[in-house]
Amino acid sequence: MKLKSLVLTVAILAALSAVLYWVNRPASAGAADPRVGQALVGPAAVEQAAQLRLTDQGKTVLLARQADGSWTVPGYYDLPVDFSKLSSFMTDLSGAKVQRLVTVNPDRIARLDFKDSKIELLDASGKVTWSVLLGKTADAGGRFIRFGDEPKAYLASLNAFLDVEPKNWADPVLLNLKPEDIAKVKIPVDPFGSVTVSRAIKDAAWSASPAPLPTQRVSADKISTLLSSLTSLRFSDTSDPADPAVAVAAQHRRVFALTTFDGKTLTIAMGRKPEEKVLKPVDKKAAPPAAPAPAADKTADQTKMAPDAAKPPAPEYDTIPAGPVYVEVTSSDPAASINARMKKRAYQMDDYVFTGLPQKSDDLFEAAPPPTAGTPPPSLAKP
Repeated sequence: MKLKSLVLTVAILAALSAVLYWVNRPASAGAADPRVGQALVGPAAVEQAAQLRLTDQGKTVLLARQADGSWTVPGYYDLPVDFSKLSSFMTDLSGAKVQRLVTVNPDRIARLDFKDSKIELLDASGKVTWSVLLGKTADAGGRFIRFGDEPKAYLASLNAFLDVEPKNWADPVLLNLKPEDIAKVKIPVDPFGSVTVSRAIKDAAWSASPAPLPTQRVSADKISTLLSSLTSLRFSDTSDPADPAVAVAAQHRRVFALTTFDGKTLTIAMGRKPEEKVLKPVDKKAAPPAAPAPAADKTADQTKMAPDAAKPPAPEYDTIPAGPVYVEVTSSDPAASINARMKKRAYQMDDYVFTGLPQKSDDLFEAAPPPTAGTPPPSLAKP
């Protein structure tokens, strides 16, 4: 009897286990679901998309395709999108595949952490043409996903990061030229006011006007360093053009000019409010220094030191840091996109670029090699 009861108990437990497994079983990896093994998003949906919308943790960013095929960030002053960043994101999205159907069980779906993380493609009218909701990252890699409102959870080989800060999608590059394409550079330096260095062809030596001293020549390395900074300008932040700080910075501008071999000139004006030293206000409530107590017998040394004790304290100063560096780039080509871009915002750049630019003529010239025997020394050219 005991043996029969034991066998019956084991049979019941086995049946319950089978039922539980059936209810919570993982979806078969085969062709039970037509999406398994397919691309997360088809190439046609990507090519036809007029807008890309990303949502995560209560924030949303929208990127919009323009008629000429370029993309802008409407939420950040319609500035151009960083194409390399967008291309990388779309490559990750297009390359992801649906690996398997995870579950259709609502309780299991609820445990996969589906909240508001979402990727959407829209048409020109703002209608959603494709949408995927993202859950948590799987332990073995990939991301749990749902298509629209479908009651199915899949695992996809998607590892794209949802950056929902509009500013982070704006292209920070203001100027991107090749240094070898520059024929002439106008540089503000002391004591000349400005020096223009130029070359006739790409590999020719640089010459300067005004010319350096007979014992000097233009340093190719220093000009190369200067061009590396000026031909690849990037902004770090933007401001309202009406911001008073922009007007103050404009009063302390240094203006450079790059002319290419095809005759176009890019003018680069950058400046900032300089550091200030401000006298600290005197605390009138502070007690004056106590007079020295009279001494019965003063030595000669003590008598000499007495006037020093009555001197007022040395003034103290507060330092107001220099303001941000603002840069404005204009092209001699009226159709250049940079001209329109400059009208939208005032662009800040990193301090180190500004402070690393040449300040005086010695920052451009180097000692010339001594003349060879029989060669007369070069004459000093007049400005």
